[in-house]
Amino acid sequence: MGQGRALTQHFHGTPITPRSELLSLSGRSFCISYEAAREAETAVIFEIAQSVMLDNGAFSVWKRGAVPDWDGYYEFCGRWLGHSSWAVMPDVIEGDEYFNDRLIAQWPFGEKGAPVWHMHERIARLERLCDLWPRVCIGSSADYAILRTPRWYRRMDEAMDVICDEDGTPPVALHMLRGMALVEDRFPFASVDSTDVAQNHNRNQNTARSLAERWDGKQCPARWRRVGQQLELAA
Repeated sequence: MGQGRALTQHFHGTPITPRSELLSLSGRSFCISYEAAREAETAVIFEIAQSVMLDNGAFSVWKRGAVPDWDGYYEFCGRWLGHSSWAVMPDVIEGDEYFNDRLIAQWPFGEKGAPVWHMHERIARLERLCDLWPRVCIGSSADYAILRTPRWYRRMDEAMDVICDEDGTPPVALHMLRGMALVEDRFPFASVDSTDVAQNHNRNQNTARSLAERWDGKQCPARWRRVGQQLELAA
C-alpha cells in the first residue's frame, strides 16, 4: 500500500496586489517564485500563510531563454525555508535526465525540497524519484508542454498506471506544477499551484478571496483509477 494523504492543497502564486487583496488570503497556502519574489511581500506571506512552497522559477527562465541563478535560489531557500514550507529543487525543463539528477544531488536542504519529473523523461525516472523522496513534482514539458491535450492525458495516464499501487494510491505526495486547472480531474495530486488568483482577481466581480475560495473548495481524487477502470465506469 502507498502512503495516504490529506485533502488537496492549493498553492496560490504571487505577487498578489494590492496588499489588501493579499491580506484577504490570510490562512491560505502560497507559491512564491524566486523569479518574481519581492522581499516585503514574501515577509508578509510568511506572517499570514498556512503553508508556503518556494518555486525555483525554472518555467520563467525557460520561457525567457535565460540562465538560471541557482546560487541565488539556494540563498533564497536558506533564508525562507522553515516550518510548514518546502521548495522545488532546481531543474532545467528540457534538460536531460543526467543533468537534472546532478542538480538534485547538489540540493543542500534535504527533504525540504521536492525534485521535478518532466513528462518527456522516462517514467522509470519518475519511479526512482518516488523511491527516494517523499514529495515529487510533475512538470509539463516538450511534447507534453500544454496541459489537457489528448497527448498530455495519454502520458499522464501511462505514468499513473505505473507508479500507483493496486488500490490506486500514489507512492508519495505528488505535486502538479501549474496544475490548479486539474483539480477535480482524475489524477490523485496531493497539491497543485497556479497564478490564477494573482492574474485574475481584479477582473469583473472577482476578488482574490472569492477566487481562492472557489479553487480551495475543489479536490483531486484520493486514488487513481486505471484507464481500464475509467472506461468501465464510463460505460
